Amino acid sequence: MPELMISLSLTDSLGQFFGLVALAFCVAGFANKNDDRLMVLLISANVAFALMFAFFESWTAAALTVLVIVRIALARKYQGNWAIMAAMLMVNALVAWATWRTATDVFPLAAAILGTIGMFLLRGIPLRLVLGLAAFCWMLNNIVIGSVGGILAEAIVLVTNVITIYRLYRIRKKYPGVET
Repeated sequence: MPELMISLSLTDSLGQFFGLVALAFCVAGFANKNDDRLMVLLISANVAFALMFAFFESWTAAALTVLVIVRIALARKYQGNWAIMAAMLMVNALVAWATWRTATDVFPLAAAILGTIGMFLLRGIPLRLVLGLAAFCWMLNNIVIGSVGGILAEAIVLVTNVITIYRLYRIRKKYPGVET
């Protein structure tokens, strides 16, 4: 393992570092039962992810991650607004088209589409289910680019997300009138 760390270039090392920073924000966000706090922590995580992708020269992922930050802010303010969601989906498609380099760029595009639909239209358990699918797409992208921090971040996001979904389900079952 130490040989691996020594053989990493500065840009690879910084990519791994920002993947781990993103991991910390993701776990804090998905462990949270409050949707507003989830969104704020996801913005912080996505700043770190954008830097990680840039250092790994995964340009479609980096560009779409910057749009994820914009999307989170818009979705918080305009939740349920189909016109803004459709515009965001179009911008994602245009940015992906402009930065597309390999077939595996489909993973960040799929993640961006799922995240956009989820954040504009869903809350509670359905939101976390769709964001879990998006995390799986991001994980596939991280496997392709070789980001250990990114793979760990998305794996832990998936596990944390499943646990939080279970917690929200238990609350809903115990208190049927409570919205989760």
